[in-house]
Amino acid sequence: MAEASQLRIWIRRGLLALAVLVVVGLIVVAWIPNPVEVETATATRGALLVTVNEDGRTRVKDRYTISAPITGNLARLEHEAGDSIDEGQVVARLVPLPPPLLDSRTRAEAKARVDAADAALRQARSAVNRARYERDFAKQESERAMAVVKQGGLARSDADRAVSTYRSSQEELNSANFGARVAEHQLKLAETALLQLSGKAEDAQQLEITAPVGGQVLKVYQESEGVVQSGTPIVELGDPAALEIVVDVLSQDATRIPKGASTMVERWGGKNPLRGHVRVVEPSAFTKLSALGVEEQRVNVIIDLDEAHERWSTLGDGYRVEARISVWEGEDVLRVPASAVFRSEEAWAAFVVVDDTAQLRAVEIGETNGLETEVHSGLEPGDIVIAYPSDSVRDGVSVKPR
Repeated sequence: MAEASQLRIWIRRGLLALAVLVVVGLIVVAWIPNPVEVETATATRGALLVTVNEDGRTRVKDRYTISAPITGNLARLEHEAGDSIDEGQVVARLVPLPPPLLDSRTRAEAKARVDAADAALRQARSAVNRARYERDFAKQESERAMAVVKQGGLARSDADRAVSTYRSSQEELNSANFGARVAEHQLKLAETALLQLSGKAEDAQQLEITAPVGGQVLKVYQESEGVVQSGTPIVELGDPAALEIVVDVLSQDATRIPKGASTMVERWGGKNPLRGHVRVVEPSAFTKLSALGVEEQRVNVIIDLDEAHERWSTLGDGYRVEARISVWEGEDVLRVPASAVFRSEEAWAAFVVVDDTAQLRAVEIGETNGLETEVHSGLEPGDIVIAYPSDSVRDGVSVKPR
């Protein structure tokens, strides 16, 4: 009996000890935190492209508004918006009103307009000569750059920039030639107006206004027949095949955009993006309200398309597009998701996963495009970083990749 009683006591003590161990174990397990589930990414080496992305609109490069050179009765126009016009083709017909009695002041004003038009023509021809010289120089530089690239003595990107400069100079020459033709037309109109006012015109019954350049009618200002005053706009002409893209960017972004920067034009209506380059970054900014009502300083960036006209022949004047302007490109850089790096006190940092534990690592970063960030130091290729560190992630915390 005594032995059985003693055995029962030891059994009860053993069960009690086991229960105590189970309770202690459950308490310990309850106090041990569960690993934090995280999304991870690997630090890799590769290309990184930084762009400025903004909406833009197309614009006919060179347009000319034909205005009434004198006061008269305008006949109904035969052309509508979209009609093709040849250089020298009659656009409008104007029957002058009886010439007023000319005093010395009126005659002086008419003569001054002729002199001003003549001076503008000389200036336009000088601009053509200057643009032609710059085009020829840019052509020589681009040919030299391409030859050096073939010999391996120059980076391809530098040669592409020289070619873009040559293309831009050719566009500048085209615009200068356009300005010269317009200036010649303006001089003829001013001289005709002076003759009409003086009553010396050979045909005082009807004045035919011709197109100074070929292209299309972009806009008709005066559709109906009626009397128009001198200087009244009649039609606007331009060549839709000579389009440029105007993109307004933030002023701090404009400082990073170099002339000749490569550009991709997207969401223009076609299947594939269009290649282009920056011709000019305008030197002055303007104030514009953002969608949130905040005043921003914006700068216009002018882009020329590098694709053949057949690729974008359906584009017209004032069409909306999206542009991605390249401001920096690295061919072999260490990169991680931009969301993986954050400010920690006075430096940048990232969480690295080592043995299922988050380790805070100070890093030095370089360029970023919003999706990926360049890392100069602090990480090595192959390091596993936490892509989206939450407030639950701290240095030394256990983590579990999702």
